[in-house]
Amino acid sequence: MKREDVIITCIACPNGCDIKITFGDDGNIASMEGYKCKNGVTYATAEVTAPERILTSSVAVVGGAFRLASVKTQKPIPKALLIDAVKEIAKVKVKAPISVGDVLLEDLAGTGVQVVSTCNVQAEK
Repeated sequence: MKREDVIITCIACPNGCDIKITFGDDGNIASMEGYKCKNGVTYATAEVTAPERILTSSVAVVGGAFRLASVKTQKPIPKALLIDAVKEIAKVKVKAPISVGDVLLEDLAGTGVQVVSTCNVQAEK
């Protein structure tokens, strides 16, 4: 089944190219134009075939100087799993102290990707 042509703004480098992707009758990429570097081809292909995102969020902290700690995924996860991943993170409660880089979840939404702290939270005094 033929897909509509799309224009994607590439974020792989500072150029910010608008890449036009044309699909063939079989639904696969037939052509690409508008990219200025090979990173654009890689980014655009991934974006239309299997889009992924780094997820940033926060988790509840018990016994800490702050009630929340910011977190992120170590690697991108499939865009289709973002809602499930956010729901899973919302259930997490961690005990202070927490340091940047601490692994707070081992396998987010079955992706095998770790969720790590992006801040320090000292224990409550």
